[in-house]
Amino acid sequence: MTSVPAADAVESGRLREQLATMTTEAYRPELADIDRLPTLDIARFMNAEDATVTTAVAARLPEIAAAIDGVTARMARGGRLVYAGAGTAGRLGVLDASECPPTFNTDPAQVVGLVAGGPTAVVSAVEGAEDREDAARADLDALALTADDVVVGISASGRTPYAVAAVRHARALGALTVGLSCNECSALAAAADHGIEVVVGPEVLTGSTRLKAGTAQKLVLNMISTITMIKLGKTYGNLMVDVRASNEKLKARAHRIVSLATGARDESVETALADNDGEVKNSILTLLASVDAPTAARLLQDAHGHLRKALEAAAA
Repeated sequence: MTSVPAADAVESGRLREQLATMTTEAYRPELADIDRLPTLDIARFMNAEDATVTTAVAARLPEIAAAIDGVTARMARGGRLVYAGAGTAGRLGVLDASECPPTFNTDPAQVVGLVAGGPTAVVSAVEGAEDREDAARADLDALALTADDVVVGISASGRTPYAVAAVRHARALGALTVGLSCNECSALAAAADHGIEVVVGPEVLTGSTRLKAGTAQKLVLNMISTITMIKLGKTYGNLMVDVRASNEKLKARAHRIVSLATGARDESVETALADNDGEVKNSILTLLASVDAPTAARLLQDAHGHLRKALEAAAA
């Protein structure tokens, strides 16, 4: 029989004690027979549990808003938004980052998702990756972080070594840091400039934090990226005027957005989009301000991409 080294045994015991104090790991004895219930009953119970997540997020809106203002200020100076996490948390960061270029026409390097274990870990579990603090530091060093960047560490438990190390390292380099977890008094929140702890309570399946915790993290990441982009002028009202028309569906959406923003006829919208190389924001400015494409481009450049400011300048 193979013996476990004393140091490993001590560490394992310490970790078990730590997990026992976390609400995300709590056992719910009243669900001990869930595997015997009819499918519809289980679905109803899970749905009811999911409905509590928005309330948990609402309780942290002031912290979320403060973090977003910090992110916006850094990105307005040319900084980047970097997500770092392991497992489900890391994959959610990668998902949010990957959706920014087609939605807001951002450069792929502007919003970055790092997952412990690298790209392989997005689709396959990489055992032990979440414990690699050195990997977190190396992944961030490869990005050459500056004081204008923001690093958001994501971890349901709030203790994941990769996420905590990423936040600590980023903060030491002068970057703004955010720690998103689902337990109170987490190491991740304590390490960050902005700690966001969305406490969703025990999961239906003990410790399966891809459930309520994952939903909560996804909701908060939606807010961070979307509101930041709104503040940076990537929208006009609730229209995605920086959308990149990279396929037929998005080309149709671009036409619809220009139409909704201007009220112009289809022929005029098509002409504006053609004159402005498919750029939605420029096309709207061309139609609403009655300017040509080069003037629209200049006005938007002077307004740092904010369509409302460009329209005001055109009317002055």
